[in-house]
Amino acid sequence: MEQRQGIFHQTTVEALAVRQPEFHPVTFAGTKRAHSELAGPLQHQHTAASNRHTQFQRASSLGKEPHRLTASAIIALDTGTTVALPTSEYSQRRVISATPTSTIDRSLSLFSPRYALPASLVANFRALGIEDIYPWQKQCLLGPGLLAGSKNLVYSAPTGGGKSLVADILMLKRVLEDRNAKALLVLPYVALVQEKVRWLRNVVQDIKRQPLNDDKQENKQRLWQKRPDEDNIRVVGFFGGGKIRATWSDFDIGVCTFEKANMLINAAIDDCTISKLKAVVLDELHMVDDDHRGYLMELIATKLLSLEHGVQIIGMSATLAWLDAHTYSTFYRPVPIEEHLVHEGNIYPASTASGILKTASQSGTNPSAAQAHGDPVRIIQPSAHKEFQDPGLNAVVALANETARSGYGVLVFCSSRQGCESDARLISRVLPDVHELEPSVVEKRMDLLGDLRSLPTGLDPSLAETIPAGVAFHHAGLTTEERDLVANAYDNGALKVVVATCSLAAGINLPARRVILHNARMGRDLVGPSMLRQMRGRAGRKGKDEIGETYLCCRKTDLEDVVELMLAELPEISSGLTTDKHRIQRALLEIIAIRLANSKESVQDYIRKTLLHLSNDADVIQGHVDTGLNDLGTMGFIQYEDSDLYVATQLGKAVVASSLEPEDGAFVNREMRRASKAFVMDGEMHVLYTFTPVQDFSVSINWQVFRSEMEGLDDSGLRVMTFLGLKPTVVNRMAQGGSLKESTAEEKELARVYHRFYLALQLRDLCNEMPVHAIARKYDMPRGTVQTLAQTCQGFGAGMIKFCEQMGWGAMSAILDHFSDRLKAGAKADLLALARITFIKSRTARVFYDNGYKTIASIANADPKELVPILMQAQPTKLRLKSKDEQKYEEKLFAKAQVITDSANRLWQIEMQQDIDEQ
Repeated sequence: MEQRQGIFHQTTVEALAVRQPEFHPVTFAGTKRAHSELAGPLQHQHTAASNRHTQFQRASSLGKEPHRLTASAIIALDTGTTVALPTSEYSQRRVISATPTSTIDRSLSLFSPRYALPASLVANFRALGIEDIYPWQKQCLLGPGLLAGSKNLVYSAPTGGGKSLVADILMLKRVLEDRNAKALLVLPYVALVQEKVRWLRNVVQDIKRQPLNDDKQENKQRLWQKRPDEDNIRVVGFFGGGKIRATWSDFDIGVCTFEKANMLINAAIDDCTISKLKAVVLDELHMVDDDHRGYLMELIATKLLSLEHGVQIIGMSATLAWLDAHTYSTFYRPVPIEEHLVHEGNIYPASTASGILKTASQSGTNPSAAQAHGDPVRIIQPSAHKEFQDPGLNAVVALANETARSGYGVLVFCSSRQGCESDARLISRVLPDVHELEPSVVEKRMDLLGDLRSLPTGLDPSLAETIPAGVAFHHAGLTTEERDLVANAYDNGALKVVVATCSLAAGINLPARRVILHNARMGRDLVGPSMLRQMRGRAGRKGKDEIGETYLCCRKTDLEDVVELMLAELPEISSGLTTDKHRIQRALLEIIAIRLANSKESVQDYIRKTLLHLSNDADVIQGHVDTGLNDLGTMGFIQYEDSDLYVATQLGKAVVASSLEPEDGAFVNREMRRASKAFVMDGEMHVLYTFTPVQDFSVSINWQVFRSEMEGLDDSGLRVMTFLGLKPTVVNRMAQGGSLKESTAEEKELARVYHRFYLALQLRDLCNEMPVHAIARKYDMPRGTVQTLAQTCQGFGAGMIKFCEQMGWGAMSAILDHFSDRLKAGAKADLLALARITFIKSRTARVFYDNGYKTIASIANADPKELVPILMQAQPTKLRLKSKDEQKYEEKLFAKAQVITDSANRLWQIEMQQDIDEQ
């Protein structure tokens, strides 16, 4: 912020309005223009921008545009004086040396012989923008035994501090040094897996490994059976459901979710191929105490520690005395962060948090008195708009407006999906409209709207309202495709503000100049220190920002809790194996089923390597172990043989193979055994019910919808309900406002069956070509939730197929296999071939089929131009645009048609080759 003779200048609404004829605050894509440069070019471009205004409204499907609002001014405090300052010159314009320079250190270059990296690998890093490493990265890599792979590593660094590079280098060294070596990189979210796969494939591009040995004759003999990519480093992502069991021969580096990594390691230990695994990277290791999914990292790491051969374990984002590892911690960030607390319109530096309570409690505090206590540094003026009467919301909008108008990116975190959409709409109404934007920016946002409209779900009305202003939201209610388009548009500068739920903080890498937390709660609960650090860590992007800023907007009633939260240290990480969900049962069942332990002594040896052993009393742990083993025996998962040896039963092995929790496995077994006695085969509902996940999916039953769907069931569907013990009278009573009893174990299990059948109704619609957006409307659920249900069911279905195979139920396995294909395609059996083609799923496949394109060959030989009208028919809305808007829309569909024909050609060639081979 510019300071003149002790007077701070700050933009006011009135000043901006007066200056408007000569200065329009503008967002320029990818550039920051000085205040003096803006007026001239914009005057010349004003006519072009005006001509685009109507087009832009048509492109975004806007009806009557909401009336414009004005964001509150943000006033700096200095001796009680406030004066207007142009928006583009506020504090974010300060030039800050973000990365300290040092004397030349040759070991900061990846070419240094100390790291022994291939020149081709270093060149790839350089091509990706990594010229040198930071001093802390050098110190970490040179820790004892790390580069040689003889020591494990657990290290911590701030988000954006470059911690991933350390793990990448160590993992790649293990794979490059040994032709047979395999590595796993374990991440919590599918989006991170996909992002990391793309990154690693660029890192290892064109790198060739040495032959297995120096015997030239043997190498010549192997050439005829060698795959084209055998010398390459193959990076493969593993997530969701899949019918094909992956083996080490399929990849060199596997990037996995927690669940997939645990499954791969179990299978490799069971078939004795685990010796090929040389490195495992556990990202977000601080999540190990998460009772929902993080405990799987403890299972993975403990099994690896129990192996006889050495696997280098690299744990990121935590500092804990576990894994027999070298530990390293740094607080270095290449882009520094300034942190603030916003309370009742006052902005405080986070460093003064301990004194904020005292200042806030003073009655009649005025700016000069507050400044005397060293507390507020700026004040957000109250708004005259009724929409902004809440001080927290007013602060969010003012802070987002201030940053976006200066050309920087903003992330706003909200506590709910509805809050995200509401904030996005309000922020969009204070940002520059189309007349004030550079034509290239308008073009980017039109392209984004076109991409969203061309999706099978169509264009969301709220996104249509916000995107023209450069604002969007990102939450689990959007489909994967929508979230990807929003994230990419933000990353390339088309969007300036993204409003997200907290899942974005850990789920994808989208840094911002300014991060704003609407409040300190996610849902009803106060966020924890770890989640707060995740969200605040998104501030500041290297290479684009000189500094990062975070603003935590605090409700009046939360002030005391928030101040405590801001000052809190990260909690000590503890094991998640002894919670009320009895995770230790799964740990014990897995090691017995894969024969890693089979006696009291080997079980105890395994327990001594757990994180649990470090954080609990030995007698308490032994009690949990004994109880867990007894429960597993009672449920029929393990047996005690002579000499006190533990052996997994067929059921126990089936539960482990299908990655079920023991309690869920017992429920599935009861359901499947009952179904084997009287399976309803003259309809789809029973098999779809069997395919539906048993885990808590956090989807509430809409009993009115349940009743409506029940009334539409045929005789087969009603017989399934009766067989499962579900009563129409109960559904009717619930639809009229009744409550479902869940006080006893039997009542809880019956409630689980009702919930599962309700989800099976949605699967029925998915398998019968009802589009995701139509199902979302029908069941009053977000589109993304429906899509997630379908993806979860594919994963659960793959597990159920393995469960049936292990139990010897081949016929049931075959039925589930067929419905797995139908669920993935979102179509009936006659469309399964077409659904293998990229972009052709569900309703789109049916439209192609009805238009005569019934085979892969027919689409492979089609002109992409012929497919554009068919793709138009498949769109959920029949909006017809005009002139340039319609042209751009057709261009999007033509590009999609080209991808479709290319995909069909590849599949057709494979089919023809198979026909030749069979002759």
